[in-house]
Amino acid sequence: MLLDAMGCGLSTDRNGDLSPTGLESEEDRVCILAKRLWDYMVLGQELVKSDVILVLGCHDTRVAEYAARLWLDGWAEYLLFSGNLGHFTKGVWDRPEAEIFHDIAVSMGVPDDKILRETMATNTGENIKFSHRVLFQHKVKANSVILVQMPYMERRTYATFVKQWPGDKENTHVVVTSPRIAFQDYPSDDVGGLKTTVNNLVGVLERIKSYPSRGFQITQDIPDEVWLAYEELIAMGYDGLDYKMKPS
Repeated sequence: MLLDAMGCGLSTDRNGDLSPTGLESEEDRVCILAKRLWDYMVLGQELVKSDVILVLGCHDTRVAEYAARLWLDGWAEYLLFSGNLGHFTKGVWDRPEAEIFHDIAVSMGVPDDKILRETMATNTGENIKFSHRVLFQHKVKANSVILVQMPYMERRTYATFVKQWPGDKENTHVVVTSPRIAFQDYPSDDVGGLKTTVNNLVGVLERIKSYPSRGFQITQDIPDEVWLAYEELIAMGYDGLDYKMKPS
């Protein structure tokens, strides 16, 4: 059975792990399994003051708000938004993701002359490569970069950057971060409910597993308990179909 609930309805233990409040239902089980994938994908790296904050476009405007707050808090000199219309925004938004994110940042007080835009990318690899080109064209140094994406995209974004960044990888310091949102609080009317979120987690893990052989990302270890959770979710009907429809 696939679930359409917006959230999990589970409590958390002292370690922040989800725990059912009574007998474990199928929804409880889905949430516990999905949380294992979520925890693996959220790297939780420590922020370092950098040259530029590179924001990869997506359908979650909380990413733009978080990136704008990072700039306002002084974490970098420039804010770069990358993204045309991607898998989840094409046919939904009428302007590139980078433009919409730009407007959010300006509305929050980020000066327009500190914002760069890359409006051609339609997948993660293009976000990385095309953003490097924009920085080069504007003569903005990028010896240190803060990547910003959705929480469950942290690991894949980092792996893509390390593999595909056209610049001097050995001498470029990079960290990845995302809005501080707990798994059980992530589903919303804007990004979809629990079913959508779990399917996205499954699809992202599939790419973490398969994309290194295609040259898109670096290879990363996947713990057994994470892969077993993935396989159980697949057996329950969460096949990551949305993420299978288009490469990124």
